[in-house]
Amino acid sequence: MRKATRCLLSLAVLVGAVGTGTGSAGAATAAVPQKTVDIKDRILAIPGMKLIEEKPVPGYRFFVLNYTQPIDHRHPSKGTFQQRLTLLHKSTDRPTVFFTSGYNVSTDPRRSEPTQIIDGNQVSLEYRFFTPSRPTPADWKKLDIRQAANDQHRLFKALHRIYDRNWIATGGSKGGMTATYYRRFFPQDMDGTVAYVAPNDVNNDEDSAYDRFFKTVGTAQCRSDLRTVERQALLRRKEMVHRYQEWAKKEKATFKTVGNVDRAYEVLVTDLVFGFWQYQPAETACAKVPKANATNDELWNWIGEIGGFDSYTDQGLEKYVPYYYQAGTQLGEPSYKYPHLKDLLRYPGINNSRSFVPREIPMKFDRYAMRDIDRWVRHHAERMMFVNGQYDPWSSEHFRLGRGSEDSYVFTVPGGNHGSNIAKLKEADRLKATAELLDWAGVEVAPGRKIAPQAPYNKKLDGREESQRMPVLRP
Repeated sequence: MRKATRCLLSLAVLVGAVGTGTGSAGAATAAVPQKTVDIKDRILAIPGMKLIEEKPVPGYRFFVLNYTQPIDHRHPSKGTFQQRLTLLHKSTDRPTVFFTSGYNVSTDPRRSEPTQIIDGNQVSLEYRFFTPSRPTPADWKKLDIRQAANDQHRLFKALHRIYDRNWIATGGSKGGMTATYYRRFFPQDMDGTVAYVAPNDVNNDEDSAYDRFFKTVGTAQCRSDLRTVERQALLRRKEMVHRYQEWAKKEKATFKTVGNVDRAYEVLVTDLVFGFWQYQPAETACAKVPKANATNDELWNWIGEIGGFDSYTDQGLEKYVPYYYQAGTQLGEPSYKYPHLKDLLRYPGINNSRSFVPREIPMKFDRYAMRDIDRWVRHHAERMMFVNGQYDPWSSEHFRLGRGSEDSYVFTVPGGNHGSNIAKLKEADRLKATAELLDWAGVEVAPGRKIAPQAPYNKKLDGREESQRMPVLRP
């Protein structure tokens, strides 16, 4: 449908040019010089676009920018804010990838996997309310998935005048969710969507999929070792919390939002199994899980590596308040059982978004938001691709296709974690996913040429896993 629409638009323009004679010819002639104008000047000619800096990148132009957006797209007259973005420019003759992490944007040049595959440009947008892209004062009611989709739509319309080839939306984890929501509200903007490891919490009150995941993932021995080390972490609470308090003094970390260091420690421990499967390579990490007779030093170091001691400090939480707010108002969040720890818990039920958002910010959950998204994907998805990981807990509740979805796919990386991508799929799936993405982007592969990324791998630009890693229990 999207390709047919573009063909009709092109035909209409051609017919208009023929029918209006010299007037259209003059307009066409006037448009030609735009191609000779420096790309930076063309971008900065967009109303509301401001340059922060340009950084040198071999083979590209890389811009860090601010774009003026309405705080409330429903009432654009009620104030604006500056939304940060980056633009990795290759050529206006290449397709463009619209990337979002769903969090802050990196101001260092990075290429998403689709950008490498199609050898295109990349626009990366910071999610609203992640600083510095936060309105002042912050009306948190304006942080919702529809407002964020409007941010993307408005920016796309502004840049599409320059980058008029095919566009692909993408993102990993919360970024994959964001790309999906954008497509739901503005289905005609993009020519395709690639959503990586994107959770889909349709019913926030029903999370049994996570319990089934933790009962079956990996080997029985690894699951047993993880249960043991979690119990040891709580059995040795006095010593570990003392160390945590000393660590906090040294790091000038505080725990006002969660309550105190003991509460933060309990949340950290109940997160360990999730964080382990989310990021650790199962084939090697299971052997490194501390045993029951591990020393306190061994236990402490492992907890820090898997959980991150700053995760539930005020300083660690501050950056992620917008995510926790959304989790507690629209996105939903995982809730899984840990019966092996029940007798050792002091604060059961503490591990939820309300505990991590300052109390002065009110939260009310909208149970219909994700149901609407899920229904749309199942029955209206077109040219959408979901890539999940077999060993990724976030993939326990993933997007599914149904009757009415067209030219769309769900792929799973065998043994894959939260860093799963197209390159790690089984060969047949990898070739299929790559071919579909190239087709959606309008990139033709010459006869006899291998179906593969059109741009060679660049370690500096394509080093994804570390740059995309998020602390535990944040998608």
